[in-house]
Amino acid sequence: MAPKDPKQGGGGFFASIASTFSAVTKSVNGLVGYEGLEVINPDGGTDDVHEEASKGRWKQEDRDGYWKEMRKYVGADVTSMVTLPVLIFEPMTMIQKMAELMEYSHLLDMADECEDPYMQMVYSASFFISVYYAFQRTWKPFNPILGETYEMVNHGGVTFVAEQVSHHPPMSAAHAENEHFIYDITSKVKTKFLGNSIDIYPVGRTRLTLKKSGVVLDLAPPPTKVNNLIFGRTWVDSPGDMVLTNLTTGDKVILYFQPCGWFGAGRYEVDGYVYNSTEEPKILLTGKWNEAMSYQPCDAEGEPLPGTELKESWRVAKVPENDKFQYTYFAHKINSFDTAPKKLLASDSRLRPDRYALEHGDLTKAGFEKSSLEERQRAEKKNREERGHEFTPRWFDKTDEICPTTWDDLQVYQYNGKYTEHRAAIDDSDSVEAIDVKSIEFNPWQYENLAA
Repeated sequence: MAPKDPKQGGGGFFASIASTFSAVTKSVNGLVGYEGLEVINPDGGTDDVHEEASKGRWKQEDRDGYWKEMRKYVGADVTSMVTLPVLIFEPMTMIQKMAELMEYSHLLDMADECEDPYMQMVYSASFFISVYYAFQRTWKPFNPILGETYEMVNHGGVTFVAEQVSHHPPMSAAHAENEHFIYDITSKVKTKFLGNSIDIYPVGRTRLTLKKSGVVLDLAPPPTKVNNLIFGRTWVDSPGDMVLTNLTTGDKVILYFQPCGWFGAGRYEVDGYVYNSTEEPKILLTGKWNEAMSYQPCDAEGEPLPGTELKESWRVAKVPENDKFQYTYFAHKINSFDTAPKKLLASDSRLRPDRYALEHGDLTKAGFEKSSLEERQRAEKKNREERGHEFTPRWFDKTDEICPTTWDDLQVYQYNGKYTEHRAAIDDSDSVEAIDVKSIEFNPWQYENLAA
């Protein structure tokens, strides 16, 4: 007998009722020019939508102006076509945010050391769920410049490197490794702007290799929806299935991220199972992606085995109170030069002048530097096209592999190993001079002299 579907709710082990409701929505009706624009109150209630619409980060005149500018993009993929004000940004780039997944890398160490193949899946799935706590931040990361990189060391023995490998479409690639695992991702997103919200579809490929057993895992995450972009308090939801497949054995984890329902019912909740290769449930998983996940062995019907109890596999670490950007301690660590290696690449995100200015509260300078970088990038593209050159990433190679996903096909980039050689040469050298990394000028550029 098949286990009870956590999407059905209301019975069995899973008590969530969220999936039986939709989050309370209501158009900003009666206002000329705002027809069809929805405000969604995650805390429920239909009688306070107009009040909710007046809340958020924007002043009334700013909201009106942004809506008039943005409404022409309704239904479009706005991944890279819209220039946004620095006011809504956080002092971090997208390739830095990719590194946030490494906060709980110890879970992969535990998965690698585990003899039980199903517990390997529990720890690995908990690892991939853990980053959603960071994803709930409503500030937008900076789009990386083509050729921009991010390096991270001094965390759990992990070496992490990411690179912006394409500008149109925007694509990033990353590689992380320690003695227990190898993590590789080609990252791309598609978006659909809906007026006061945006749907984000993860068109990417993630592969995780556990070194001891040699098993390879593949991740298919759920889409994400950012609500109340202009009117109301911005909030994030990721309803749908996360599927983690063991490509070596055929085992898999299917987790259902509950949609936010009336008065917040079901918000953050995640339920599902570890299945063996014959699709028989072996372990149930339940929890909240912003708090903790727990597991328990189950029978063929998905019910907890007698004599067993829920055990915690992951819990979110303590976070700073009243942080301006809702950063975790690890997010601050990512921005810090404490996690930078010796002889940091000049293309590293930490060195971006717009990011650095925003981090220190200078919005005017951040906006100016952001515009300057974007203008330089356009000049680079023009110069490259005039010379008949094609941009070539430094640390990742474009392959001929096209990976189909639910939302689009993906050109796969593969880590070429050159960064490992580069870093080993530096680490083994006694001649590396101690320099102030903050004095390094940000330089992801292919051409030093654009006038040439």
